[in-house]
Amino acid sequence: MEPVRIAVLGAADIARRRMLPAFAACPRTTVTAVASRDEAKARSVARAYGCRPLHGYAAALEDDETEAVYVALPAALHAEWTRAALLAGKHVLAEKPLALRGEETAELHELARSRGLALMENVLFVHHSQHEEARKLVRSGVIGRPHQFQAAFAVPRRPPSDIRYQAELGGGALWDTGVYPVRAALLMLGHELRVIGVVSGRGPGDEVDTAASALLSGPDGVAVHLAYGLDHGYRNFYEFWGSEGRLVVERAFTPNADHTPVLRIERGGEVEEVRLAPEDQVANAVLAFAAAVRGGAAPCADGLRQAELLDELAARH
Repeated sequence: MEPVRIAVLGAADIARRRMLPAFAACPRTTVTAVASRDEAKARSVARAYGCRPLHGYAAALEDDETEAVYVALPAALHAEWTRAALLAGKHVLAEKPLALRGEETAELHELARSRGLALMENVLFVHHSQHEEARKLVRSGVIGRPHQFQAAFAVPRRPPSDIRYQAELGGGALWDTGVYPVRAALLMLGHELRVIGVVSGRGPGDEVDTAASALLSGPDGVAVHLAYGLDHGYRNFYEFWGSEGRLVVERAFTPNADHTPVLRIERGGEVEEVRLAPEDQVANAVLAFAAAVRGGAAPCADGLRQAELLDELAARH
């Protein structure tokens, strides 16, 4: 398969630290350019990957050598530049959330479908096989009948200038860390989720929510509790609690490539640990995007339902 020629829009931390190395290492992708509003930053990042620096994001959309773009911009800009890229005939891998409104997400999915272009939201953890293993264990009855699902992702406070605290750039706990537990609930329980309520708060001087918990109802009476925040001791996990025990997955969302996943089963006063092989979810995500570009895959339906749930949660914040 010919490598997908991809340009990066923006020089955000996740682009420099995780995605650019993954694109460069993948035999099915090649980086053509790095586009930034800051010419010096574009030159610096592009130099490290032997590609061209471009001044301004539009330059990448006009570039004939580029067939796909990776949108690594503040959340409030994702929809705008994803739409522009699709209209320019480029395939798109965009950081989450794809848009700040469910209606926009649906429009972008339809635009990609109508033009025969791949559109993928960069939710990395769904490309790790540990979650399918966890689903199999729950379905096997190892914890009995599931009664509750909990998921949380929260991180320590960053400097006040961080874009995560700026409302006009799409900041806030829901859009930054909240996407993960919401998507985990969808991945593990399916689309039959209903928002019951949200408790949210912000620190002194903050203009966005920095802590929140949400209660949802799931299929077969499963209670769903999701927590997310930007002002916490670090936590990153999900668990099922059933009639006979619990299944816990720690470091569920951001495991390093060399991390050995451990699915912990607590039952009858005993603990069993199911250890899995390390896996690189970033490399898997890049391969999935390349396959979508070459195979003409439609956008993932989970992304639409995720956007609808985020809309409902945002309305209650």
